[in-house]
Amino acid sequence: MAGSDTMRAATIDRYGPPGTIRLRDVPKPNPGAGEVRVRVCAGTVNRTDTATLRGHPFFVRAMTGLLRPKMHILGMDFAGVIDALGADVARFTVGERVFGLLPERFGGHAEYVCLPADAAIARIPDGLAFDKAAVGEGAWYAHSTTKRLEAGQRCLIYGASGAIGTAAVQLAKMRGAQVTAVVGERHIALAHSLGADRVVNYEAEEFTAIGETFDLVFDAVGKTSWFACRPLLKKGGIFAATDLGPYWSNIFLGAWFGLTGSRRVGVPFPEDAPGFLRELAGLMAKGRFRGVFDRCYRLSEIVEAFRYVEKGQKTGIVVLDIASRDAGSGSA
Repeated sequence: MAGSDTMRAATIDRYGPPGTIRLRDVPKPNPGAGEVRVRVCAGTVNRTDTATLRGHPFFVRAMTGLLRPKMHILGMDFAGVIDALGADVARFTVGERVFGLLPERFGGHAEYVCLPADAAIARIPDGLAFDKAAVGEGAWYAHSTTKRLEAGQRCLIYGASGAIGTAAVQLAKMRGAQVTAVVGERHIALAHSLGADRVVNYEAEEFTAIGETFDLVFDAVGKTSWFACRPLLKKGGIFAATDLGPYWSNIFLGAWFGLTGSRRVGVPFPEDAPGFLRELAGLMAKGRFRGVFDRCYRLSEIVEAFRYVEKGQKTGIVVLDIASRDAGSGSA
């Protein structure tokens, strides 16, 4: 068991497959002025983590490190308990239950993390368990696209069963949009339960030929393209995706349509994580937003968690149980 000055963390020192992750005891961080330290109880493993681990696509290494990763502990989501405060922190107190996002520094795959008190961190609504509060990353990405919608507009969400897609259905409905969700047969009931007005089973029906058009088509899993979805778009309609598309086509098309002023293709870049987390906490407290969860792995099983997420078949969120210790030790 880690000593009082150390913590257990899933670490990386090079890009590569999940097998490059190692569990180690590393120094426990101490909060600086204006920071809080959180004892992490739950985190997640998501597509952002798997892409960062592999340093893919290559150009992202300009931010994450060209030859070796700058960040040695991954993990964007966390939920836990504040256990220490730096100087000049008045917003939180020791013992408060919080959840949040670490979009720039990562670090959620560890037993403790420090971050500024004014960063993307909010109180967990009463009665919500830690493993049900680690929901920020997918919802944040979904919000960056669904915020374009206005009441009465129509949107289609392709891949409405993943972490981003399940959040996008709920957030789009909150904005008053009519939502068509595209999922596989086993997720039809889930999409309906999230509020989708229409659900299309892509295994039985070609979703691009349903005879409807939309103000927004959102590829929440990066498995289709603007070229395939053109028949679905109204005049002036927008295609948005969470992936670069075939041959990075979404980037090139987004740049082209941006130059022409039409902005019909976009790869959304989420902004204002602190503001969004506070908004999300309010929605969760009112029962207007809920996370959808696939399965849970212990920290010692993190390699298996990464391998599962890389299959691209998860439903909603894959949770990492960091509070529970088991016989796993040493290399993961």
